[in-house]
Amino acid sequence: MIEFSLDARSGVSPYLQVVQQVRRALRLGLLEKGDQLPTVKDVVARLAINPNTVLKAYRELERDGLVAARPGVGTFVTRTLASSSLAAHEPLRRDLAKWLAKARQAGLDDESIEDLFTSSFRSADEEIA
Repeated sequence: MIEFSLDARSGVSPYLQVVQQVRRALRLGLLEKGDQLPTVKDVVARLAINPNTVLKAYRELERDGLVAARPGVGTFVTRTLASSSLAAHEPLRRDLAKWLAKARQAGLDDESIEDLFTSSFRSADEEIA
């Protein structure tokens, strides 16, 4: 089961962070069709946020056809976003872990690593376009 977390420094609204985390888990194959999302009550207790925030996120996911609410039972994944290239994730994950270790050895903190990755990602996208 997915466990949500919030980053108050991200500038992204809490409801959207929940949506993004579910979408990420669906893309990475961490959530599969039939899996149950945490109850609104559990998310509220864990994150100390308003129940309406969680309901808004779950409604958006439902509107997108990714989950379905079953009254009195819970909210369940109805489809995944994982692609057929999911098998390629593990070798890439290992390579990325090695890269992250090198970045930490070079003395980069988390924010510097994120900035380096993001700028490299965007540069690579621009080169392809």
